[in-house]
Amino acid sequence: MDWSIEESPVDYLTAQAAMEARVAAIHAGIAAEQVWLLEHPPLYTAGTSAREADLLAPGRFPVHRTGRGGQFTYHGPGQRVAYVMLDLAQRGRDVRAFVGQLEQWVIGTLASFNVRGEVRPGRVGVWVQTPTGKAKIAAIGLRVRHWVSFHGISLNVEPDLEHYSGIVPCGISDAGVTSLVALGLPVTMADVDVELRRSFRAVFGD
Repeated sequence: MDWSIEESPVDYLTAQAAMEARVAAIHAGIAAEQVWLLEHPPLYTAGTSAREADLLAPGRFPVHRTGRGGQFTYHGPGQRVAYVMLDLAQRGRDVRAFVGQLEQWVIGTLASFNVRGEVRPGRVGVWVQTPTGKAKIAAIGLRVRHWVSFHGISLNVEPDLEHYSGIVPCGISDAGVTSLVALGLPVTMADVDVELRRSFRAVFGD
């Protein structure tokens, strides 16, 4: 298993090409599984279920159409993106169960900061309670090719939450988004990376 952490924001198309190449190499048996931690410059991505009406500010940031599942989401500085390239042929061949493991990975990470994450019926991702109600703190968008996963999760550490106003995030208009810092936790990206790795081992093993 390879863990890679980028120190500078990574262009989205560059990341997508790198994932495609890694997935092919894993399928061919010539590369190890990888978890790739990074940030992107501000941008919106549209999953396979994205509705054009949910792009409220089409000229604000670049919009990338992607083959992952889900709808519109935002990526930007202060958000930890974890691209997860795992060989599901060796991990049960159950995509639904794998999505549940990704959610538990995030929930375990949040618990390290005494934040209670939860899932909501019919809605992929991880939610927390805020003074104004439930808010989403982590999104999950996944693609699987030849039983190798790619794309993954995005966890809000300290992004500019106003940037979400250009979309209806994940098609959900009746709940907001939040971050660890917005919840009053002055954690750093390095802190989050440590706990992501610890929680990953607890859910997926070494």
